[in-house]
Amino acid sequence: MGAAQRVLATASRLFYANGVRAVGIEWIVAESGVAKASLYRHFQSKDELVAAFLEREDREFWQQWDGVVAAAANAKSELMVLLDWIGMRVSSDGYRGCPQINVAAEFSDPKHPARKIRRRHKVAMRERLRDIVGRIGVARPDDTSDQLALLIDGAFTSDGRLSKNDAVRILQSGADTLLGTGNARL
Repeated sequence: MGAAQRVLATASRLFYANGVRAVGIEWIVAESGVAKASLYRHFQSKDELVAAFLEREDREFWQQWDGVVAAAANAKSELMVLLDWIGMRVSSDGYRGCPQINVAAEFSDPKHPARKIRRRHKVAMRERLRDIVGRIGVARPDDTSDQLALLIDGAFTSDGRLSKNDAVRILQSGADTLLGTGNARL
């Protein structure tokens, strides 16, 4: 693994576990074993490193999403397997919330790279959900996709309050309610 990859892997782990503001460059240098000059050769500022972390998280999230829904037989099953994956994700050991939401909350400036990446990530989520509910054939796909996005973001910020079974059940029954297909999972 090259210096840039070691720095990014270390920063990603530390940022996610401790928050961006709590992690200084010195900590990243010490944990990664990469010299500070080398770090700055690859990432000109901490903000650039934060942006690289969020871009990496974004790519990995969408790759996992695509893998999870790939075998779904139809749009409804696609949504349910997606919510199953999210439920398992938010209730796993060490889960500290959505990196996009967590990091963006640390920066108030709407022009900060972290907030721009988070905004783009959430727009993409809404568009993907809109596509799924459109294929399901709900009457108000824009409203329903917004509601599903809020349900999912709520799960992402649940801070481990849900057990594995509860998270999946609550997400899927919430989706059933929003889709008008009842509370079959309650």
